[in-house]
Amino acid sequence: MTISATALPFRGLVRRVVHLSALLALAFNIGACARLSTVDSNALWKIVDIRCVPSQEATGTPGQCTVVNLDKRYAVLKDIFGRSQFLLMPTDRITGIESPLILAPDAMDYWSDAWDSRHYVQEAVKRDLPDDQLGLEINSEYRRSQNQLHIHIDCMRREISAALASHAHDTPGEWRWDTLNGERYRIMRVTSLSGADDPFRIVARDNPDPATMATQTILVTGAGPSADRDGWLIVNSGVDVDGGTGSAEALLDHACRIADGH
Repeated sequence: MTISATALPFRGLVRRVVHLSALLALAFNIGACARLSTVDSNALWKIVDIRCVPSQEATGTPGQCTVVNLDKRYAVLKDIFGRSQFLLMPTDRITGIESPLILAPDAMDYWSDAWDSRHYVQEAVKRDLPDDQLGLEINSEYRRSQNQLHIHIDCMRREISAALASHAHDTPGEWRWDTLNGERYRIMRVTSLSGADDPFRIVARDNPDPATMATQTILVTGAGPSADRDGWLIVNSGVDVDGGTGSAEALLDHACRIADGH
């Protein structure tokens, strides 16, 4: 087939348009992966298993994730919802709070790793925040959209931090009941997030059956401005609690208004 000289510029334009379309499609595909959570309950697992871990293993870069720690077997991903919300997820297939794998003798310290990852929130809002204004949260099996364990890392709601201040000096290891955001929670101050003080293990002591663990939600925040000095608060509720809930995510603020003084 003969191509006229006048057709060459047009052909070049087509190539540029096709190239641009491909780039836009790629960008859309990357952003859309997280949005799959609304239609695909395995979307987070696919992001970690197909995109992040292989990229880290092959190139030393975390791909779509913010970080992949192959030794500690977790990945951190910026959630598309919220200004500063990040998710910590195992690189192993663990469905959620109900999984016996989180209580295995060789289970990873996901809560400690999530707490150590709170600096990503502060970098997102470009401000250092005291530890009692930062929180970690996991939903129950009945209040989540994803079937890969993920711990939310974000800012606390200012009024919730203020309400929890009354527990800053609670005796460590003892539960206290309180009402937060109109729902019932029990609260325990601890001096560590690992070993016997791992929040999963503490909540599982009263909920040894995976079926009851599946109903639980857990939030962790600093008991005071410095968790190293003041300790942490474990905030727990369940769908089977009178006035309780299977999600403590409402205690977080994905707009992180507290960073703006609001």
